[in-house]
Amino acid sequence: MIKKIILATSGASGVNLGIKALELLPIQLDIHFIQTKNSQIVQEKELGVTLHQDDDISASIASGSFGSDAMLIAPCSMNTLAKIACGISDNLVTRCASVMIKEQKKLILAPREMPFSAIALENMQKLAQLGVIIAPPVMAYYSEQQTLQEMENFIIGKWFDLLGIENNLYKRWE
Repeated sequence: MIKKIILATSGASGVNLGIKALELLPIQLDIHFIQTKNSQIVQEKELGVTLHQDDDISASIASGSFGSDAMLIAPCSMNTLAKIACGISDNLVTRCASVMIKEQKKLILAPREMPFSAIALENMQKLAQLGVIIAPPVMAYYSEQQTLQEMENFIIGKWFDLLGIENNLYKRWE
């Protein structure tokens, strides 16, 4: 059962999906949010969550003893993905991801790039072998989305499913 979650956005196209996922997370969770300098600035009061600066490597969530249950990086830039795959922890996002891997906690990366290069695929394979879930924002058409909002809800709903967070964000396969 997830109680504490870290959500991060890095500097890739689709940062709005990460922000929307943040807004849709159940308020009962202990939510911690990180934005890299390349992502849009979000005010802590507007979101109602704890906002951490990406350069604050000493933040509470950077420690395994903090006890985060899961982390979602959406979108996840190829730069951030590569750093995580190589064990580089030079900012709070990559440090938290490193901790999640070390503590064998759920880590979901939503790489936003197309097409994927062979290097990116190699990094994703390496991370998947470590138990990291690679879940890019990919559409499925069985839930018959008609609007951009419905498409976004489908993607976020699938991420929430992976996190074990109950949701009714999309029409399920029958």
